[in-house]
Amino acid sequence: MNLLKPAALAVALMVAGCAVGPNYEVPSSNLDSEYLFQGANGTEVAQRLKTDDHAWWTKFDDPILNQLVVDAQNQAIPLKIAAQRIRMAQSYQSTIESFKVPTVNVGAGFGNFQISENDPLMGPATTAINPLTGEDLGLIDDNNSAFFAGATIAWEVDLFGRIDRQANAASIRKEQMVIMREGLTTLITSDAIHNYLQMRGAQERKVIALKTADDQARTLELVKLMVKSGYGSKLDEARAKAVLAATKSVIPQLDIAENVHKQRLAILLGETPKQSNKRFDSTMPLPNFSGVIPIGLPADLLNRRPDIKIAEREMAALNEERAAAIAAQYPKVFLTGAPGVLAKDFDDLFSSDSVAWAGSIGVSWNVFDGGRGDAIVEMQQARFDASVLGYQQAVIAAFGEVETLLHGYGQSQQYVHLVSEAADETTVAVDKAKSLYKAGLSDYLSILDAQRQQNMMQDRVVAAKLQTANMTIALHKALGGNWQLENVSAN
Repeated sequence: MNLLKPAALAVALMVAGCAVGPNYEVPSSNLDSEYLFQGANGTEVAQRLKTDDHAWWTKFDDPILNQLVVDAQNQAIPLKIAAQRIRMAQSYQSTIESFKVPTVNVGAGFGNFQISENDPLMGPATTAINPLTGEDLGLIDDNNSAFFAGATIAWEVDLFGRIDRQANAASIRKEQMVIMREGLTTLITSDAIHNYLQMRGAQERKVIALKTADDQARTLELVKLMVKSGYGSKLDEARAKAVLAATKSVIPQLDIAENVHKQRLAILLGETPKQSNKRFDSTMPLPNFSGVIPIGLPADLLNRRPDIKIAEREMAALNEERAAAIAAQYPKVFLTGAPGVLAKDFDDLFSSDSVAWAGSIGVSWNVFDGGRGDAIVEMQQARFDASVLGYQQAVIAAFGEVETLLHGYGQSQQYVHLVSEAADETTVAVDKAKSLYKAGLSDYLSILDAQRQQNMMQDRVVAAKLQTANMTIALHKALGGNWQLENVSAN
């Protein structure tokens, strides 16, 4: 019953105690009401966010691309590594939180000890002789044995919130790991989409080059006929051969580009090159993005960008670690206990007379450490102040990136429109040049120049579409959001 007094004292201390250290508040940011370039040059964007905008790549209307994203999110090795890091963070959080509850150890066994008769302290007690009668008194037995069973209990009463703050910091670190995996999902998904579109772009450019080479080969035959009939010159024939050879020389370079992006996709998918070649064995044109990009409001960016969310969580974690360092300078209160049973005979071990216990309550307070505790608090304060600056930098960089990409996206759309118009006109020019050459009204140089312009503009149209596609990917990535699909495992 005497244990009730220290226990009551501990409860009173817990009630009277309070957490120390600063409480965390999310910093405010001065944001514009809208983006500067959200409507520049007729940029097709939407200001309202939708729940299904995370799967924005489906607007390319390409089933192969859609399946590629699913497989990349399921198979990418870096994402699997990130999932294991989340598990480690969860385990670390559980470890820290375990210090908030008592630690209980149980044990049982048998003990035996022999007291030496020559022991200067205990020996005389085992061999004591009555000086009057000469009788062996035997104050204590020199050989003792006993059975025992019991538990030891230890608990640090977290009066000032040190352990609680450390547990909060560990919980926030786990949140950061989850956000990092979200950001890595975005990065791998965007890389998969980018390499797929680059591969399709190289294929389409190769198709254009092959068609152009075929047209130029037919034109060469026409020139040869004109030379044979006396209406053409050897110079025209040489020029036609040179142009055809130049066009053919581009095809191996496009083959290299196509294969490079295939192998990059294989790495992202965690597949062998053979598997990747089998997956993308067909030649298809570059898919076009349809619809608008939902940019939302500038304030949405704070909750969508992984880098901003990680920076914000870093401030929160460091604030808890700073508070824990402050709480470490206050007294620590410990409760310990060791209830159990002890008996010489096993049959008596669990009787009421065999009950034994020990208990204590103590306080530990480091009153002098040469300024070490203050230095640790100051270090944590500096880390927190640096994280605030890091958060501000992340916000500024994010908004600058979005504004830059919005402007670039609008300009790329204009570029595609103008280049497409120019390509249509070069096709008309080639047809007219051929007609005039056949009629003998112009030399071959006009056909050569017209075909050169046509080939260049057709290739430039594909390049312009690729540029717009890259801007589309980059803008979606800059706007953030969770891209993980529902049918993708998080482990």
